[in-house]
Amino acid sequence: MYNYVVVNCSNCRTPLQLPPGATSIRCALCHAVTRIADPRDAPPSHSSSSHLGPPVPPSPYFHAPQGAPPNPHGRKKAVIVGISYRFSRHELKGCINDAKCMKYLLINKFQFPESSILMLTEEETDPYRIPTNKNMRMALFWLVQGCQPGDSLVFHYSGHGSRQRNYSGDEVDGYDETLCPLDFETHGMLIDDEINATIVRPLPAGVKLHAIVDACHSGTVLDLPFLCRMNRNGQYGWEDHRPRSGVWKGTNGGEVISFSGCDDDQTSADTSALSKITSTGAMTFCFIQAIERGHAATYGSVLNAMRTAIQNVGGSTPDLGGGMVTSLLTMLVNGGSLSTGGLRQEPQLTSCQPFDVYSRPFSL
Repeated sequence: MYNYVVVNCSNCRTPLQLPPGATSIRCALCHAVTRIADPRDAPPSHSSSSHLGPPVPPSPYFHAPQGAPPNPHGRKKAVIVGISYRFSRHELKGCINDAKCMKYLLINKFQFPESSILMLTEEETDPYRIPTNKNMRMALFWLVQGCQPGDSLVFHYSGHGSRQRNYSGDEVDGYDETLCPLDFETHGMLIDDEINATIVRPLPAGVKLHAIVDACHSGTVLDLPFLCRMNRNGQYGWEDHRPRSGVWKGTNGGEVISFSGCDDDQTSADTSALSKITSTGAMTFCFIQAIERGHAATYGSVLNAMRTAIQNVGGSTPDLGGGMVTSLLTMLVNGGSLSTGGLRQEPQLTSCQPFDVYSRPFSL
């Protein structure tokens, strides 16, 4: 479905998608022209020198994150996307809260350097950090660019998700799952095939990537080959979602595990029913709560705790406990979304390889 060739800009090294048949491409960021005959030697264009208007801040995607050199155990990098679609009919109230909570968790619980976390929300003033289609694609390229054995990568997304008909026969349910950037109505959605090709398939041996995707229809949004089908008693089995065509959807030796907010045919809630304080994505809140309450010994215990918490919404009032996450939520602006009754969504876990979810220790 995707016949694009990815080349690096000859000037700023930003990955560019070359349309079929093109012999050159102009970088939208630095305006340099890369000629495909020898893209590394193509001279930079100087046409941008006559560009009028205020200077554009340097793109965060040009270089590796600043800070201390990587330690012997590898670097930690994260891309966090929270989209509220404010002032539109698609507005969500909890997604930027989700992004802030996830950043807080990664820094304080898992020692991710703040300089190695790329936040994309509407609250950002840097134009490269607004969660548009182009910026989300660039952020995903940045996340895996230059990764080395020992690195730990995280992609967190909170926003709208959707699905569209798949005609290639590669999807078990006949649909491609999608993420909806801020400008999805004019610039399109990110399709699971493209997400897989960008951050899953290139991942080399020794690199670990976790995705936490809080969106509707997100069960297999990374197009990983195996889905952990778990019942309400915690019993599970792995479903094989490898395409019948034989197209490889796994990694280049690395490890990818994804937690998602719901199954492919379900929706994910944006609610204040869980926190009782402010609006959040149900899945993000329950993921962080599972870690905060000590239920993160294994991948199975995390998934079980998330599913149990969501099943119990509408029952007894949850004990928030006053821990790290609760104190952070208290600091955030109170949202207005109300929810009564239980939530129907069931968080899912997918992976590039089957494994024993109750014996493998969870870590980011």
